[in-house]
Order: sequence, then structure tokens, then C-alpha cells
Amino acid sequence: MATVIDCYSRRLVGWSIAEHMRTDLVADALLAAAHQRGSLSGATFHSDHGGQYVSKDYAELCRQLGVTRSMGKVGTSADNAMAESFNATLKRETLAGAHGWTDAAHARRAVFAWITRYNTRRRHSYCDHLSPATYENTHYTTTLATAA
Repeated sequence: MATVIDCYSRRLVGWSIAEHMRTDLVADALLAAAHQRGSLSGATFHSDHGGQYVSKDYAELCRQLGVTRSMGKVGTSADNAMAESFNATLKRETLAGAHGWTDAAHARRAVFAWITRYNTRRRHSYCDHLSPATYENTHYTTTLATAA
């Protein structure tokens, strides 16, 4: 699974699942985020040094979308700490102690349901104990009212 998480709201804005971790998987997640947001121009994408993230094809996609890639030193866990934390929470809450899902279709359904709940109902301490979607909506509404 590849994810694109908004660092401000912690909302999962793009994701893709496959039985591999190749460049097209992470590209699909980034394209899903671009579709969800309308544009990613000016965004920064933090990742580790995995081959899929350093590939020429992924670099070109980021360039086309106006996304700056950010990677720390090799072996630095802070590169994608938010994604690692998200993945740990996803596994803990969807598997609930099981070793895996019965099949790929069941895994996709479980992950989709969890992501929907995570974005719209699951409270996050970083977001003042609001869901990521509510946190975004509250912030953007306040910002627009202040600007008007």
C-alpha cells in the first residue's frame, strides 16, 4: 500500500493497494491525491529512499504535478515518520491481532472502510481531537471568514 497524507490535517488524500511496491503503485497514490485535491502544485512529498520514490518515472511525475520531493539521509526514520505511524495504526485497527486478511478483496474492502472512517470520523490528537476532514473544514472555513 502506498499513501499520500496531508501533513497539516493528517487526512489521507491518496492511496493505492497492490501486491507489489513498484513505481506505478506510488504514482497511482500520488495521482489519486492530485485528483482529490484538484492540484498538488507547490506541495512537498516526504518519503524514504525506496527505489520507487527515487525512480526517474516518479521524479518526472512529481515534476509534472509541481510536487517537490523530500528525502533525508539514508536510514533516517524521520523521512516518513507520519506514514509509518499511519501504517502502524491501520494495521493495528484493521487486523486487530490477526496475521492477515483471507484474500486481497477482503483486504481492500477492510482498508477502504477504515480509510473512510479515519478521514471522516476517527479523532486525531494532532487535530484537536477532530477527524482530519472536520479539522480541514474548520480551518478552511475560519480562514475564509477571516479573509473576507
